[in-house]
Amino acid sequence: MPFRLACSTAASSLAVMALALPASAVLAQGNPDNVRYTYATVLSASPAFETVRYSEPREECEDQRVIYRERDEGTAGAIVGAIVGGVVGNQVGGGSGRRAATVAGAVAGGTIGRNVDRNNSPQRQYEGSERRCRVVEVVREERRQAGFDVEYRLYDEVFHARLPYDPGNNLRVRVSVSPVE
Repeated sequence: MPFRLACSTAASSLAVMALALPASAVLAQGNPDNVRYTYATVLSASPAFETVRYSEPREECEDQRVIYRERDEGTAGAIVGAIVGGVVGNQVGGGSGRRAATVAGAVAGGTIGRNVDRNNSPQRQYEGSERRCRVVEVVREERRQAGFDVEYRLYDEVFHARLPYDPGNNLRVRVSVSPVE
């Protein structure tokens, strides 16, 4: 029986030594990454908002009143003026000079006849509308929920974090312990 007593005493000593080691040493021996997961108590979780500003092109169109004015081009006056000018030019000179005078008279008469016809013809006028469009940049602001600002307590210390969800009453946290050198 002394052997059993020695074994149980050795096991008891190991258990006492394990309890005497700091928590980081126990974690280091049990988990090589020194990481564990536990739950923290959530003290508050309030929605966090952010304002997002963006611009987008938009086409704006409007109908504008337009007045169109038109005059006769004076075609009839030009024809009559060219004929009269040609006849008058043909009366002047002789030989090859007569041909030149006829052509010059026709050109001058046509020009004068067109101008007289244009100035004496009534101006036609009518109204219409034109659709005019332009592209403008429209700036918009939108308020969006960015997540939740959470305040939680772990081991009598208070921490803050922004989370994409409302964690409820408890928050699962990752605890990593390493010795300070």
